[in-house]
Amino acid sequence: MLAYCILPVTPFEQNCTLLWDEATRQAAVVDPGGDAEDILAAVEERQLKVEKLLLTHGHIDHAGGAAELARRLGVPIEGPHRDDGYWLEQLPEQCLMFGFPATPALEPDRWLTEGDTVTVGGETLEVVHTPGHTPGHVCFLHAPSQLALVGDVLFAGSIGRTDFPGGRHAALIASIREKLFPRGDAFRFIPGHGPMSTFGEERRTNPFVAD
Repeated sequence: MLAYCILPVTPFEQNCTLLWDEATRQAAVVDPGGDAEDILAAVEERQLKVEKLLLTHGHIDHAGGAAELARRLGVPIEGPHRDDGYWLEQLPEQCLMFGFPATPALEPDRWLTEGDTVTVGGETLEVVHTPGHTPGHVCFLHAPSQLALVGDVLFAGSIGRTDFPGGRHAALIASIREKLFPRGDAFRFIPGHGPMSTFGEERRTNPFVAD
């Protein structure tokens, strides 16, 4: 089965997630926005073998540490969707704007799109293209454990911002209601910031997307 550990990183307290296959100890790091030493320490503590990095989107707090971590681990980067390419090209400018350590522009080893899959050891996650917060945002869903990693699309009691370049409120609402909620109320999700919740809880109580 798929196991996980949430590691808040960067001054934005972004939820970087370690995912691993309990049978093989092979792992992926999702949204390594920074604090590489803390991430590597968590990997070592759990005796995991990281095989790739996964990115939900190109904002600095989610992607800012990816280049360094990929280099140190010798692993590829997968995601986000190609429509976030301009965000990854502007990582150096984002660093200056938000006071992050300098990082180069980034192009992943594999762009992802709707219907793709990614593997973590022997486990497979579905890729869902969820534009709105950014044009190329993707989410990762693991049906057997009913777990989703949703980046900055949906939060406990809130939704992602749409006032950045390329953001579209109507697209974000459609992504949540048409692509995430239909997967079932029992799905738990790890958001890009803050505590976990379930799709069912947000359908009932989230003022932005409740039924």
